[in-house]
Amino acid sequence: MKLTCYETHIHTPMCGHARGSLGDYAEVARRRNLKGIYVTDHCPMPESYEHQGRIARDRLSEYVEMVVQAGRDWAGRVDVVLGIESDWLPGMEPWLERLHRQADFQYVLGSIHCHLPDYRRLYLTDNALAFQMQYFTHLAQAAETGLFDALAHPDLVKDIHPDQWQVSRLLTHLKTCLDRIASTGVAMELNTGAEKKALAEWRPGVEILKLMNERGIPVVIGSDAHEPEQVAKHLPSALNMLKEIGFATTSYYRGRRRLDVPIADAIASLKQQAVASESMPLRSGPHPEQDRSG
Repeated sequence: MKLTCYETHIHTPMCGHARGSLGDYAEVARRRNLKGIYVTDHCPMPESYEHQGRIARDRLSEYVEMVVQAGRDWAGRVDVVLGIESDWLPGMEPWLERLHRQADFQYVLGSIHCHLPDYRRLYLTDNALAFQMQYFTHLAQAAETGLFDALAHPDLVKDIHPDQWQVSRLLTHLKTCLDRIASTGVAMELNTGAEKKALAEWRPGVEILKLMNERGIPVVIGSDAHEPEQVAKHLPSALNMLKEIGFATTSYYRGRRRLDVPIADAIASLKQQAVASESMPLRSGPHPEQDRSG
C-alpha cells in the first residue's frame, strides 16, 4: 500500500518550547508509516509584539536551512517539508506578506493565538460570549486575507473561558463565520494536540467539525507536535472520526496547493495500531495542567 499520510503540524526547539531534532521527528514518522512531516514553527513577529515562543526575527534563514537540510538527509525515506505557522492579528498583512516571500514555504498555517498577551491586551473582556464571537470573526477575516492555506486549532478560544464554552450559544454567528471561511477555499485543521489544554478535546470539537463538513470546508490533521513522540499520535483515531462525521478526504499542501487524499486510503496506508489507548475524549472537564504555548 502506497504511503499517503503526513503529519502537518510540528515545531522545533527554535520556538523555545519544543524539543527534539528534526531527525527525531522524522524517525517517529517513519515508524508510524507516514509519508512525511510538515515543519511549521511559530513565525517571527514585528518588534512591538511578544517574541517568546517563536522563531527570532534574525534566525528565520537558519530555520529554513535546518528544514531544507533535514529534507536532504531524509530524502527517499520521509518527506521533510518546509512550512510555517503564522500568527494573524488585524493589520499584520504587510508583515506576513513579506515574511512569506522570504522562503519557499510549501504550507502556511494561519493561527490566532487568543491566549497570548498581544491578543488578550487588545480583545479580552469579561464577556466570554463576546470574546468568543470576536475570535471567530477574526478567524473568518484571516481566511479572507488569502495569506493562509489552513487555519490551525480553529476553536482555540474555548480554552480562555472553558466553563462558559457552549457551541450552541454562538451557533448563528459561528455558522456565518464558517460560511465566510468556506467561500475562501481555505482549509481548517483538526488539531489533536490537546492533552494539556483547558478542555481535553480536539480542536475543533465534533460540533464544529460537522458544520465544516456541511459546508465543504477542507480538513487537515495535525498533532501540533512539540516533541517527537507526539507525531501523528492520534492520527488513526482522527481519520476514523472524520469518516464517521462524513468527511471523504483529508488534505495536505505542496507548493501552497491543496492535495486531497481519500480518508479510506489514508486509513489503509497506516500500519495497524492499537489506537484505543490513544483515543482522546470528545469532551471532558478542565485539564489540571494547562499548556499556554499554543
